[in-house]
Amino acid sequence: MTDRTTLKRLPERGSHDRETIHEILDAGLVCHVGIADDDGPVVIPTLYARDGEIIVLHGSPASRMLRTARTREVCVTVTLTDGLVLARSAFHHSMNYRSVRIFGTPEEVTDDAEKTRLLDVLVEHLVPGRNPALRPMTRNERKGTTVLRMGIETATAKIRTGGPVDDEEDYALPIWAGVVPMSITYGAPETDPKSKVDLPVPDHAHALSRR
Repeated sequence: MTDRTTLKRLPERGSHDRETIHEILDAGLVCHVGIADDDGPVVIPTLYARDGEIIVLHGSPASRMLRTARTREVCVTVTLTDGLVLARSAFHHSMNYRSVRIFGTPEEVTDDAEKTRLLDVLVEHLVPGRNPALRPMTRNERKGTTVLRMGIETATAKIRTGGPVDDEEDYALPIWAGVVPMSITYGAPETDPKSKVDLPVPDHAHALSRR
């Protein structure tokens, strides 16, 4: 734990437990990368994956985010929304969530074998079981993709669960209060209409819609 990861507001919701941090990162799909370059601050959403104690980021070599992240500290945030908390007053409305915030300076991966492995990790995080069905990555595709890795040692989790916390006198009011749960759901797979081969939907695609 460092000064950067010490929670100042509602510290009781914070956690530095590695298992908790890993579980949140493994459940998410999109992170937001905050950077400050010569043009000012910007926050960019991107796909990510966790590989042990590192976060994997990728994108075009021309990406502003990736070019800046190689030389400056960034803040990577992952947030999962679990429910809308409806209180008896607007002031006490809230949201149940799980989030992780990570500080660090990413390192570019230049070794071809490691670069390919980490891209496989990213695909497997998004769609478990997809990699064996794909054709191998070409040299030009690998060259046209920048891969960054960043340690998650400097990370903290923040979590809110439970119902609304109203003023004591408001619990007697005739106003409904509670939680409306939220979750990511997948629809039925839709085959690409440009496909020239008639194939059944693979199990790994069906598995997403069964989550």
